[in-house]
Amino acid sequence: MRIISFNANGIRSAASKGFFDWFAGQDADVLCVQETKAQKHQLAGEAFRPPGYQVRFRDATTRKGYSGVAIYSRREPDEVRTALGRDTFDEEGRYIEARFGDLSVVSFYIPSGSSGDLRQGYKFEVMEWLKPQLDQWLASGRHYVLCGDWNIVRSELDIRNWKSNQKNSGCLPPERGWLNGLIGEDGGSDGTAACAGGWVDAYRALHPAGRDYTWWSNRGAARAKNVGWRIDYQLVTPSLRDKLRGCAIHREPRFSDHAPFAVDYAL
Repeated sequence: MRIISFNANGIRSAASKGFFDWFAGQDADVLCVQETKAQKHQLAGEAFRPPGYQVRFRDATTRKGYSGVAIYSRREPDEVRTALGRDTFDEEGRYIEARFGDLSVVSFYIPSGSSGDLRQGYKFEVMEWLKPQLDQWLASGRHYVLCGDWNIVRSELDIRNWKSNQKNSGCLPPERGWLNGLIGEDGGSDGTAACAGGWVDAYRALHPAGRDYTWWSNRGAARAKNVGWRIDYQLVTPSLRDKLRGCAIHREPRFSDHAPFAVDYAL
């Protein structure tokens, strides 16, 4: 089973750059998209509906053309969920979950705090609120794959300019501590104690010393120089660790400031 996570930074923009043509050759079972930046009625055309796939959207209702998540799947989901119970989060279109038997695939878009103190404060609020939900999922007995843009790096392995970003959103010690505190021991932490029986970072489990990135600033020549951040993850329940078979970050072709991240599972 192949699952792809991709922050499109505007799905219409990504489509115009050939994303769905590329996707047709990936043999993916599930595609989780973040930042669709569109309303459902704007994505009704064939250009956004690849043959053979079901699609479910969760648009932002508080601000049109903002945020938004989606899940494409070959198989019809048994159930789709689009709300976690916090209106300010749900109505920004930041969560959608598709259930297939005892497997849940989630497309997440965790807030960024890079625009200033107000949004950084909101990001911290979301992190605090979200942890009990993530703990509940971990203890539920279901298999979970949490795809998405988490807007946080884990350690020096995940960012090119580690020292100069210590005071920048996405690399702040409390953010890293929160994310690493959710994850079991894998050698990818910033020194935060691992969570016993915690989530598995699929990329880090497969590449313990890997230094690959999934996002590059549009400023300067960050992408050309590979001055990037790894902030797009597939976090999985420990039950799926032994099912991991391989992964790939598709830096090229360029469809967005993020790269599609694909993971293969023996499911």
